[in-house]
Amino acid sequence: MTTDMDIALNAELDSIIDIAAGLGLKSQDIIPFGWTKAKVPIDVLDKAAEATTDGHLILVTAMSPTPAGEGKTTTSIGLADGLNELARSKPEVGKAILALREPSMGPVFGMKGGAAGGGYAQVVPMEDINLHFTGDFAAIAAANNLAVTMLDNHIHHGNELDVDVRRVHIRRVVDLNDRELRGVVVGLGGINGGVPREDAFDIVVASEVMAVFCLSTSLTDLKERLGRIVLAHSRSRTPITVADIGAAGAMTALLRSALAPNLVQSLEHSPAFIHGGPFANIAHGCNSVLATKAALSLGDWTVTEAGFGADLGAEKFLDIKCRAAGIWPSAVVVVATLRALKYHGGIEVKDVQTPNTDAVLDGMSNLEHHCENLLNIYGLTPVVCFNRFPTDTDEEMAAAIAHLRSKGISAVESTHWADGGKGALALAEAVVEAAGGAGNAGAAVDDGSLFVAGTASGDAEAPPPGTSSAGTSSDGSPRAQYSYELDLPLEEKIRTIAQRIYGAADVDLPTKVTRKLGQFTDEGYGDAPICIAKTQYSLSTDASLRGAPKDHIIEVKDVRLSAGAGFVVVIAGDIMTMPGLPKEPSALKIDVTEDGNITGLF
Repeated sequence: MTTDMDIALNAELDSIIDIAAGLGLKSQDIIPFGWTKAKVPIDVLDKAAEATTDGHLILVTAMSPTPAGEGKTTTSIGLADGLNELARSKPEVGKAILALREPSMGPVFGMKGGAAGGGYAQVVPMEDINLHFTGDFAAIAAANNLAVTMLDNHIHHGNELDVDVRRVHIRRVVDLNDRELRGVVVGLGGINGGVPREDAFDIVVASEVMAVFCLSTSLTDLKERLGRIVLAHSRSRTPITVADIGAAGAMTALLRSALAPNLVQSLEHSPAFIHGGPFANIAHGCNSVLATKAALSLGDWTVTEAGFGADLGAEKFLDIKCRAAGIWPSAVVVVATLRALKYHGGIEVKDVQTPNTDAVLDGMSNLEHHCENLLNIYGLTPVVCFNRFPTDTDEEMAAAIAHLRSKGISAVESTHWADGGKGALALAEAVVEAAGGAGNAGAAVDDGSLFVAGTASGDAEAPPPGTSSAGTSSDGSPRAQYSYELDLPLEEKIRTIAQRIYGAADVDLPTKVTRKLGQFTDEGYGDAPICIAKTQYSLSTDASLRGAPKDHIIEVKDVRLSAGAGFVVVIAGDIMTMPGLPKEPSALKIDVTEDGNITGLF
């Protein structure tokens, strides 16, 4: 059996210098890491942005995921390759560029796997991308841990800021799934061992430094955001920030090189920026603003991905990232599979490969819920892509597509996993049509509203529930249409997301949570967007509730302030910011041959 690794290792790659040249970049404009990957300095991207017009931004999201997997990253890569394949016969279509997240090594060695695509829709070199890559995550971990170290050092040497060791908010991080680190005690070892306190670790992708990294637009912006991170509170309840302990400059120095986006290619040589990687179930789930804007400046089509289902990734992409970056998509691809529909129709994972047209239609409620949200709440045109698997039958596929088209939803099947870009031509054509055709670009938002922590500068008017509006302004640029307004109280923003996006009846906010929300408001963060951390497997906070459950209650366990990133994190249901490994982790299958080739990596 041919594996993803076999396909990747046998691929003939272009030199990264040639990939860059296809974007109009000279060899001196990039910093190569070997001959297959490179970083593109921010000053080079700034010059490119001044000389070019933004292209179409296409968001790839999905129905609620299942344990069987749906292939969202694979579809994103297939779509970019499909658009570039379409451009060979229709040059007016223009050039497509990918903007994707970097994989975390937690899932790589755990259960979910990597994030470099699969089959004949991959970004390469996949083994480098999935393992260390250019060292960005190590830099993010070092910067985060430096902040914690300097805070603990401040406490040890007199604690001039009167830090309350019971109210330290920042945690150390590591880019592995390690449940043993969910709760630890630090500072043991006597007088010279520091000040004892309870602590915990998060995975790197759940850290606020990762969020700050992905939302920053320059080194200056990065340093300012890092300085605003609230590390702890004093005994008098005064916030203590990174700037207060003097760590912002050193943290920025650690992240200076990492902030430049990484350039690689797909198997079919489509250029791909891969940069940053927060999880969507515990963070905001999008690649860096810098990488997205780089692709928009250098290409006609930017294909980007938001993690997990549209209720998590797409909501945060639109309500947080787009709001902060002043961008807005031209269309949205919703990835679905017949297997996922069967699962949401009540079939167990072990049986989803068995033909069952009735179950496919029974599971449509979940997919329709996501499409309706995108259309009615955000005013965006959804295109459903059925990522075809070998066990899918023509009868099932025809029934699924016919059902959606009867609801007025564009739907196509795609075989990019098996056939690469040619297998995604129908998807590419549907996306071009949904976006208003080639040559009608413009991804910048016309309302100009940007969010800086503690200083909301306006918000586009959100439509009432169940309504839609035109997706463009008078000058042809896409118009932002968010699911909630920033000037709503924090509690009401949480309730609005729960009711409008998840279909919940209400939210359960314990007294300790409302007290913390009140504290955040008093400290000047009441205008912050909301980032909900919850299970990806259901629209509710109960992973066992499939389909589109209605009138459920969203249980909020805790809230955390991410002042540097500019949002409030809401921990809903049983969600861990430090995952654990399964009984048989993927790490058991990974090895290296005598000639240095990695095996078992998918």
